[in-house]
Amino acid sequence: KYRYAGKEKRISLGVYPHVTLKEARDRRYQARKLLDDYIDPSEQRQAILARIRTSAANTFEVVAREWFAQHEPSWVQSHSSKIIRRLERDIFPWIGRKPIDGITPPQLLEVVRRIEGRGVLETAHRALATCGQVFRYAVATGRAERDICADLRGALRSIKRKHFAAVTEPDEAAVLLRQLHGYAGSVVVRCALQMAPLVFVRPGELRQAKWQDIDLMAADWRFVVTKTDTSHIVPLARQTLEILREIEPLTGDGIYVFPSSRNSRGNRAMSDNAILAAMRGMGISKDEMCGHGFRAMARTMLDEVLGYRPELIEQQLAHQVRDPNGRAYNRTKHLPERREMMQDWADYLDRLRKGERPRSLSYEPEIARCGGSDLTRQFLHDRA
Repeated sequence: KYRYAGKEKRISLGVYPHVTLKEARDRRYQARKLLDDYIDPSEQRQAILARIRTSAANTFEVVAREWFAQHEPSWVQSHSSKIIRRLERDIFPWIGRKPIDGITPPQLLEVVRRIEGRGVLETAHRALATCGQVFRYAVATGRAERDICADLRGALRSIKRKHFAAVTEPDEAAVLLRQLHGYAGSVVVRCALQMAPLVFVRPGELRQAKWQDIDLMAADWRFVVTKTDTSHIVPLARQTLEILREIEPLTGDGIYVFPSSRNSRGNRAMSDNAILAAMRGMGISKDEMCGHGFRAMARTMLDEVLGYRPELIEQQLAHQVRDPNGRAYNRTKHLPERREMMQDWADYLDRLRKGERPRSLSYEPEIARCGGSDLTRQFLHDRA
């Protein structure tokens, strides 16, 4: 029994024999010290209990699932599936039940090093990045003081980046294009293979192309780039429109331009492996070309062969391009020039595929600078 702010109050020191007499005396002594400092022992105990209850309710898993629910609607299904699978398999079993504000950097490092130990360095780095997003969400919602992942910068082994296999020489590209056009499998896969080098979007963006985003009359494909959460416009060349009009009677009633062969209603996109499997079936090895390789092919040849400005190419690749003041270019910036570039690119690929030989060689400045194959010099000569 004690008095605080003129009121008589009581506080329990415990139940005997669970609390010994010595422990009870120590607790009484601590309560008196708090009163000497003008602190109500009962209120402090309630505050401590409240913090304990809050921490128990705000475990890493609880906060992570709340963060995931906030972002899932804006993600494509494949991306959200990877995120939640990574959390459920590699993170929750180890720290999921711990209060998020009580997790220490060494504890988190131990978790991601388990992943690193499996030899999947990129997965370990991605798991750490996901944890960082969860911690920053916890900070924003008042359930953690800071993002402890910042303390782990450099703690994991570095990833040795591998360049995507790509064909970047005109004569090699000519062979590749003829292989793609000669594909004898399903019409849907063939159309996807033929469209890939023309639009050079990311493989997932091509697979998940939706009819609602494509305007055949305006010759535009407009969609949101998941990787950067920015809108993007792909001007459609005449050759691309021909492919889309060929496949429209087959898949136009569904959601996806290139639906899964295992889904007759067209409400599921083609699988990750469909295009790669087709390429491997034609004898195109993973060391020669991959799905991302069409982007590298376009970037290299549009610059070095056709002489287009790098900022136009980067913008069409949906990379962040900034003006001299550091501001990101609007998605419609240089759209007429990009439309011309996309048609030039499609025409050039047609010439390569058909193997049209030059009628005469010209070494005008642009052509001499580009060098390359006879096919390239003839195309540039005709453009001039």
